Amino acid sequence: MYKTFSKFRKYLLVMKGVSDVTIQGYVGSLKPMFKRVKSSKPTHEEIVDYIAWMYDEKYSYTYIMNVSLAIEWWTKFHQYPIKLGRPRKPRTIIKDVLTEAETTRMIASAKNIREKAIITLLAYSGVRNKELCGLRVCDINLGDNMVRVLEGKNRKDRLIHISGDCSRVMLEYLNEYQRTPEDYLFTTLARDEKYTGWALRKLTHLLAERADIRKRVYPHLLRHSLAVNLLRRGANLVLIQRQLGHAYISSTEIYIASFPQRVQSNYQLYIPSFL
Repeated sequence: MYKTFSKFRKYLLVMKGVSDVTIQGYVGSLKPMFKRVKSSKPTHEEIVDYIAWMYDEKYSYTYIMNVSLAIEWWTKFHQYPIKLGRPRKPRTIIKDVLTEAETTRMIASAKNIREKAIITLLAYSGVRNKELCGLRVCDINLGDNMVRVLEGKNRKDRLIHISGDCSRVMLEYLNEYQRTPEDYLFTTLARDEKYTGWALRKLTHLLAERADIRKRVYPHLLRHSLAVNLLRRGANLVLIQRQLGHAYISSTEIYIASFPQRVQSNYQLYIPSFL
């Protein structure tokens, strides 16, 4: 099975241009199905039964979508392509984001400049977990308050903004932790290796605990929180879309759906006078 998965990975990576992260997700989605149907080449009927079972078990929209895509690629790779339907996407509502005050408390709870730099950059940039871990020193432009994110989701490089306050924290961090331009910006303490998503989640949880924030806090929540707080301060969707690196504006519109009061306040601001 390992050899088959290896060939499948090469097929998607080289022939179809699928990112390695997405391929890992596909392989991880296929393994439980193979275990359940007891075959690595399930029939059309077995696949339909498995998808139906996931619906019955109330698996999430995202998981069912990923499994469906993985199955389509797998069957195409084995030359018996099967096309599956798509689950109806539920309306996404963003809840329990961090307020500006809560984010400030998390940053203040950092016990050293390294912790402060990591959480400050995460909060001000809105980068994804994996994107932050992959940053190198040369990606940070403190003079222009910009960060270059290379090959993020959708394999699109982008430039994003950070605040002057964030740049000053980063400068203090880099003065204490001397690195070459090609070094990773953040590394693990034990082995000085590339920072990991697990370590970032652990730090985020720890800072939230120190700051006495009772809601569930994880790295991606700071991304949502930046978008919502930008929206509350009057930022338009295009700015937020570019900052977060959304390929489609529809991905950004979930913040409007989650906070209709922002739409109402904009309406009152721009409504014409007819009477």
